[in-house]
Amino acid sequence: MGNTFGHLFRVTTFGESHGPGVGVVVDGCPPRVAIADEDIQRELDRRRPGQSHIVSQRKEEDRVEILSGVLDGQTLGTPIAMLVRNTDARSKDYGEIARAYRPSHADYTYDAKFGIRAIAGGGRASARETIGRVAAGAIARAVLGPVEIVAWVEQVGELEAAVDLDTVKVSDVEKNIVRCPDEAAAQRMLERIEAARKDGDSLGGVVRCVARGVPPGLGAPVFDKLDADLAKAMLSIPAVKGFEIGSGFAGTRMTGSQHNDPFVRKADGTIGTRTNYSGGVQGGISNGAAITMRVAFKPTATIMRPQDTVDPDGNPTVLEPKGRHDPCVLPRAVPIVEAMCALVLADHLLRQQAIAD
Repeated sequence: MGNTFGHLFRVTTFGESHGPGVGVVVDGCPPRVAIADEDIQRELDRRRPGQSHIVSQRKEEDRVEILSGVLDGQTLGTPIAMLVRNTDARSKDYGEIARAYRPSHADYTYDAKFGIRAIAGGGRASARETIGRVAAGAIARAVLGPVEIVAWVEQVGELEAAVDLDTVKVSDVEKNIVRCPDEAAAQRMLERIEAARKDGDSLGGVVRCVARGVPPGLGAPVFDKLDADLAKAMLSIPAVKGFEIGSGFAGTRMTGSQHNDPFVRKADGTIGTRTNYSGGVQGGISNGAAITMRVAFKPTATIMRPQDTVDPDGNPTVLEPKGRHDPCVLPRAVPIVEAMCALVLADHLLRQQAIAD
């Protein structure tokens, strides 16, 4: 039913936003991979609510419990089960949506598909489901070893940042609560988010991600191309409405002579490219260059304003939402994008190793 992702490195997430807990089962992780609780917790802390005044004020520590598959800091090669318990759910805040569908949420579509839905918090459609992805992504990072994955907020509304893709580090991203390494742009973004929050409105934007050190040869054409799997991974994240790799849509305004990436011999004797409009993927296979992508997030659907909608019988009504919500999901989406990138790369790395063996 769509809850499992990956081929050799497979993750299955479970749980609802206001249920007892959420989590993930990771299957296919090789044995003897070093992993510690703090490695996973560090990523979950970056994703959790309540970490600043511009995100949801739900107070969750999101403490991970590793239930299986890890012993004395090493993976066993068996399924890794991880659980995070929900401790600050306020289901009463969702009484209004029991009688009406929230615009641009999954309320109506879940009813249409299943005939039943977890009303409080949106159930599986809630971004809280991504806890399992981020926890699994920490395992995937350990499998990937020297591969470096960095994501950041590149755009909020109409405001854009200028960041060097070749040098930006996670430490640069974490310097401010917007998670934008361009400090001047981050301040403008912060002011814009605060204004939207005070106005009961929300904002969308773009998360940029780069993966450096990815070896050439990853990808499984024709239907499991590396860029196709990255697109599926990113588009599966709640609120994502667009994906680009390399030049993306901007490449449509270039000629072939401008867009082609000439091959060169690098200083270490290996083959590389002079430019990287391909975004590190050609023919669905990594070419050794940095993999670059952009992920577009819509404005948060829940806004603190009355909205026209209908009840389950189609009768017009007005919905006045309550609860704790992000006026802009971008800052908390950064570790989620990194996690999904890591899951795809780890899966394809293991698939390539299987071919080589």
